[in-house]
Order: sequence, then structure tokens, then C-alpha cells
Amino acid sequence: MRTLSLTLIALGLIATLARAQAAPPAASAANTPAATPAIVTPAAQAPSPAEKGDDASEPQGFTYNPEGRRDPFISLLRRGDAGSGPRVAGLGGLGTSEVSLRGILTSEGAFVGILHGIDSKNYIVRVGDKLSDGTIRTITKDSLVIVQQVNDPLSLEKEREVRKLLRQTEEAK
Repeated sequence: MRTLSLTLIALGLIATLARAQAAPPAASAANTPAATPAIVTPAAQAPSPAEKGDDASEPQGFTYNPEGRRDPFISLLRRGDAGSGPRVAGLGGLGTSEVSLRGILTSEGAFVGILHGIDSKNYIVRVGDKLSDGTIRTITKDSLVIVQQVNDPLSLEKEREVRKLLRQTEEAK
């Protein structure tokens, strides 16, 4: 008898929960704050696959409506790279932080640098060669200076000099 009453109580709770999930809570316009915009829209309001043209490959569920806010899935660390598209092959596709100075040579009376990129390739560079975010300004016997374009809207400076040293000394570390 006791197990029968517990079973009936459990079934009553399940039925109550099922009804609560099936019917959305009625919220009046007066109780909803006007400053809080809707973040997601349910899939029930989205057009069905039959209305779209038999494309069943689109995911069902929720969609994000930014309404002027930033996308939370885009990294804050690489803010300026969000819309840059595919990278250019070679030295023009590498950033200042993605290269290291491996050597310096003299060619026809001027210094020439050897840069090693994150793509595991070596590049021979001269003054004036361009990277994706900067230009090589000077090459001396022990260093290379790159003028990097700063792509941060919060930064007051729009370009900065980055010095790549041939040999790391204890003072530079």
C-alpha cells in the first residue's frame, strides 16, 4: 500500500513538471524590464526545414541575436583578426610576434636578415619588406627593427617599434 501511494505521488509530480515545461510561463509586459533585450529566439519561431527548401542540414535549437553586443565566442586576445579572412602565404602572412631573427648577413654593402616563421620556414628580408602587421625599418649587425601597426582601438599609439635581437643577452631576457 505504501509503495502504491509513493508511485502515485511520483507520477503526479512528473505530470506537473511535464505541464510546466509544455506551457511557457505567462509574463505580462508590465513585469518584463524594457532594458533587457531578448538574447535567444526559440527554434519554434524559426522557419521549418520544409519552408527553407528541404535543407535539413541546418542545426535546430537557438540562435544568437547580438543587438549591438560583441559576440561572446570571438576571442578578445585576437580582436583585430576577426574579419581579416584567410592568411597570405609567405612573409606577408606572418605577424611580428610570429617571427624570430636567426641571422644577419651583408649583401651588396647592406645588412640582410634571416627570419624564421611559425610555419617553420626561413625568409631573407631587407629594409622595407612588409609583414602582415608591420614593416622592417632597420637592420644592424646584431638586431632588426620592425615598425608594427597597432590594431587596438583602445590604444593611444597606432604603431610601435619591435626590436628582434640576434643573440639574447642576460639584460634583454
